[in-house]
Amino acid sequence: MTLIPTDLSATRISDAVRDPNREIVASSAVIDLSVGIVVCIPCFRRPQHLRLTLESLANQRTPRSFAVVMVENDAARRESAPVAAEFLAAGRLQGVCLIEKRQGNCQAINAAFETAQRLFPAATRFLMIDDDEIASSDWLELMVRTAEATGADVVGGPVLPVFDDDSKPWLSRHPAFCPAYDYSGAVPLIYGCGNCLITRAAFERFDRPAFDLRFNFLGGGDCDFFVRCCDAGMLFHWTAEAVITETVPHNRTSLGWIAKRGLRIGAINYRVQYKAARSAAARARVFAQMLGRLPLSLVRAAALLTSSKAVVAMHPVMVALGAALAAFGLEPTPYEASKIVS
Repeated sequence: MTLIPTDLSATRISDAVRDPNREIVASSAVIDLSVGIVVCIPCFRRPQHLRLTLESLANQRTPRSFAVVMVENDAARRESAPVAAEFLAAGRLQGVCLIEKRQGNCQAINAAFETAQRLFPAATRFLMIDDDEIASSDWLELMVRTAEATGADVVGGPVLPVFDDDSKPWLSRHPAFCPAYDYSGAVPLIYGCGNCLITRAAFERFDRPAFDLRFNFLGGGDCDFFVRCCDAGMLFHWTAEAVITETVPHNRTSLGWIAKRGLRIGAINYRVQYKAARSAAARARVFAQMLGRLPLSLVRAAALLTSSKAVVAMHPVMVALGAALAAFGLEPTPYEASKIVS
C-alpha cells in the first residue's frame, strides 16, 4: 500500500509519527492543518463495521471542519486500512491512516492521539470512537459544543448497545452495557473512551504515553487515564444527547462472555486503585478491600435476585471475584490478538 498524494510532503507526515513502529499508509488528498478537532479511531479486524463508523462520521451535521486519524493495529492482515484509504481517497473524510505495529489496546489508542496532536498542531479537542460504533448525526457538534460551553477537560457520552441477538432486550440494563449516567451535566468521572472528547491541555498535563501500557492487553487504560485526570483536578461533563451506538455480536451476549466481562471489570478496578495508592499501607488497604468485597457481593447478588435476572444479579460477584483474582496476579488478557474474536 502506498501513500495517497497529499498537499503535505511525505517528510511532514512522517515527522508526525516519529516512531519506527508506526507507518502512515493512507492520507486524504487535502489535509487542513488549521482544524481544531480530530476524531481518533483505533481499528482491529472489523473492516465491515469500520465502513459504518466512517459513514456516520462523514454524515455528521456540523459546520465545523474536522480530521480523522485511524490506527490499524493488525500489521499482518491490515484489513481495516483499505476501508480507511477508500474514504480518504474519495475526500469523504480528511486525515490519515497509520499502522501501529505493536499490538494492543493502549498501543493503538496512544498511536491515534499522539499522531493527531503532532500532525494537527492547531487542534485543541480530540474525540474518540471505536470501529464497532456508529455516531449519531449530531454527535461531534454536541460534544464540542459541550466542551466550549462548560470548559470541561473531558466530555463523555453514552454508548448504547444494539444487539445482533434481539431476543435479549433486557441485556441493555445489564451493568456491562448500561451507560454510566442517564443525564447531562457535570460528573465526577467517566470510565471509558469509546465516546469521549479530551482537550490538548489535558494531554499536556501528563508524560507520554498517556495510556499506561501496563493495561495494554487487560484493558482499562482509559479508566486509569481518567482517574489521573480527576486526581489532577480536571473537569468532567456528560452529554446524554451525544449518542453513539455499539453493535454487540451474538458471542458477546453469551453468559460466558458476560461473566468474563465482569471478571475483567473487577481486575481493572483493582489495577487502577492499586496503582493510585501512594504508599505500602494504601496498597495494603486496597488489597484488603478487594478481598472483603467478595462476601459482600454475594449478599448484594442475593438481594438483586428478587428483582433482576440471574445474569444481572451475579454481576457484582463476578466483578468482586475478578478483583480478588487480580490481587493475586491472575488477570484476563482479552486484547491479545490470539484471543480477540472480531
